[in-house]
Amino acid sequence: MTDFAKGMAQGLLSKIKDASSGKPMCFMEVCGTHTMSIFRSGIRKLLPREIRLVSGPGCPVCVTPVGEIDQMIELSLLPGVITATFGDILRVPGSTYNLSEARARGAEIKVVYSPADALEIAENNPDKKVVFLGIGFETTAPSVAATILQAHRNKLKNFMVFPSHKLMPPALDALLSDPEIDMDGLICPGHVSTIIGARAFEPVAEKFQMPCVVTGFEPLDILQGICMLAQQVSRGENMVENAYRRAVSWDGNRRARKIIETVFKPADARWRGLGTIARSGLEIRKKFRQLDARRHFGTREKTVPEPKGCQCAQIIKGMALPSSCPMFSSACTPLTPVGPCMVSSEGTCAAYYKYGES
Repeated sequence: MTDFAKGMAQGLLSKIKDASSGKPMCFMEVCGTHTMSIFRSGIRKLLPREIRLVSGPGCPVCVTPVGEIDQMIELSLLPGVITATFGDILRVPGSTYNLSEARARGAEIKVVYSPADALEIAENNPDKKVVFLGIGFETTAPSVAATILQAHRNKLKNFMVFPSHKLMPPALDALLSDPEIDMDGLICPGHVSTIIGARAFEPVAEKFQMPCVVTGFEPLDILQGICMLAQQVSRGENMVENAYRRAVSWDGNRRARKIIETVFKPADARWRGLGTIARSGLEIRKKFRQLDARRHFGTREKTVPEPKGCQCAQIIKGMALPSSCPMFSSACTPLTPVGPCMVSSEGTCAAYYKYGES
């Protein structure tokens, strides 16, 4: 960190201390990238003891329920199917085993870096059905939607998407509606906000009288966001502020949102730890139903209990810390994960394991 950056950080920390004035404040970051940046940069150690940070449901892999993982595994094992997926989901445990173990049992699973890669696999394997696992928040939905549009234009009959996208604002509404959740402010996700805009969090701020600040991912970005939240709390304000204007506008990316709306429509979705939330997911519209793997294969999600002893559901809601889980760093490690929060590169347990509790 340069001398200038150090000076900026010290100035922000001084403002945070002044704003807190000895009053305890709890802020939740609802983005896994923020979680990792906070741990990696040691921000928790720098903050006044009155300021507490907890992690929320900001990792799409972590909030994907066990029953949905089982559906993906079931599809991957069907004859003539190639499953294309981002790497994070491979080792997330299902009720019996994970996708990586399914591959060892003969499933043809390929790790891709974009849905366009999956489309190319389908074009190169006309005798196979290629299923892309569409997992993610609003950030990844536009690229998946664009790929579906391309497949539709090309009349590609062997490419499909298993839609498992989640929408952040409805999840925050459900989270804050829980009487056991007690937060003073939200560090809103930067990546998601580039698509939906800072305005999308206004209903949450108004309904729950909750200060919200959209921030970037550099340490100074996060400190700025914490400072703005602390100042809002000290002034008794509850509004949405945008501290990430170099990437996030008030209304977001209208073109990206239009692509999403063209291909998808809101649908009820099940979240790990939060249950079923109305209109918190995306399903493929009827016009593109031939590209919907759920409809094509007729898979149905089953309600599957969390692994015995796993506290991922509570950790996702900010109601428990990884260190309070008896399995943490013993039965549950990155090599032997019991729950998804230890598997994902943006998981809270993975952050605690790698960087400690600081």
